[in-house]
Amino acid sequence: MLLPKLYIREVTRLSVNINKVALMRNARGGNLPDLIQIAKDCEQFGAEGITVHPRPDERHIRYADIAPLKAVVETELNMEGNPTEPFLDLVLENLPDQATLVPDLPDALTSDTGWDTVKHSSLLRDIIDRLHEKHIRVSLFVDAVPEMVAGAKEVGADRIEFYSGKYAEAFLTDSADAIRPHVESAQVANDLHIGINAGHDLNLKNLRFYKQHIPYLIEVSIGHALISDALYFGLQNTIQMYLYQLRD
Repeated sequence: MLLPKLYIREVTRLSVNINKVALMRNARGGNLPDLIQIAKDCEQFGAEGITVHPRPDERHIRYADIAPLKAVVETELNMEGNPTEPFLDLVLENLPDQATLVPDLPDALTSDTGWDTVKHSSLLRDIIDRLHEKHIRVSLFVDAVPEMVAGAKEVGADRIEFYSGKYAEAFLTDSADAIRPHVESAQVANDLHIGINAGHDLNLKNLRFYKQHIPYLIEVSIGHALISDALYFGLQNTIQMYLYQLRD
């Protein structure tokens, strides 16, 4: 049976996470590099979305950055974060195209685990309902586990974002074994008609393999590796290099 067109994409979108740009700016104060200009440049260079993950300590993206970014982003603005009340207030005030809910602790260095969508079903359902009232698409950050994908569908999420950190680590020694749980979980997502995003430690070495094995992959969100590569190749070239990996 064919899936609805919503979930059929020949081309996977690249959303650039600009947290590391904000981290560099904050290290010296002032406005260098200019986060807003970087977001505009990323889009001009081919990015199909901008991702930000404001944390409570504002060590990179600041809450005050969101409204100016919302005003200039012309593709899609994706706001990631733990759905605390301050984060939800920020989302509901600025109305991004997508909110990606992540269960990380306030002092987490980076997001490294997905939701237990069964255990936290009541909490997630209530939050998703609130965001849907404002017509915000909701993605849940999950591990590549079929039960968690099914749980995300049950609570009303529009998409799931596979945590791909474990894949990236295992890819270095056994790519087939690394991708297997993602393929199995993606099939469940496709059967349930829930959209698939992915993000974390995807890079120029492992991205094409991931894209080729995950059917109906709508979007990848990449920040750390892409910004690091830009130090060598330049931002425009780097974005084009990542887009190339996503084109079969």
